[in-house]
Amino acid sequence: MKKVAIILSVFFLATAFTTVAVWKNDKAHSQLAFTVTHLGVSDVSGTFNDFDVEVKSAKPDFSDAEFTLSAKVASIDTRIEMRDNHLKSPDFFDATKYPELTFKSTGIKNVGKNKYKLSGNLTLKGISKPVVLDLVYRGVVENPMSKKQTAGFQLSGVIKRSDFALGSGFPAPMLSDEVVIKADGEFAQ
Repeated sequence: MKKVAIILSVFFLATAFTTVAVWKNDKAHSQLAFTVTHLGVSDVSGTFNDFDVEVKSAKPDFSDAEFTLSAKVASIDTRIEMRDNHLKSPDFFDATKYPELTFKSTGIKNVGKNKYKLSGNLTLKGISKPVVLDLVYRGVVENPMSKKQTAGFQLSGVIKRSDFALGSGFPAPMLSDEVVIKADGEFAQ
């Protein structure tokens, strides 16, 4: 019993001095974008305009960071209303049945100065798959307007739409199976 009490005391003392900072994306300075290739000859890009990201980290270099993202599917924007409505339909995201897409990180691995591989589970259209994305930590500065510490990140990677049953009726020659994901964000505590 005494041994357990000592172990618990050491654990609580060690964790008592560890502060986990919570960072939230600044919506005015963050973007969640995607690009697909149409007919093999041109890229078409879009964004999700309504999304939230939270980053938790106890280390100043974010090497222990945990990322959580949720985005409203109905906020998809490709600048063409007819295409946006089609993407919201059951042919693609089925926004009525699956109103959110989510990402929850499961690990982060340093692969260079301020460069990481971010592993996590991505859920689209009710289907969850593990993904690995490239993450660049762009530093922390004091925002001159808010006087808050502001961190910057850039995330990129490629997923396959077929893994998530998105646009199954549209073969790869018409619409690329690979979808490039790119997110840029500013985060404040």
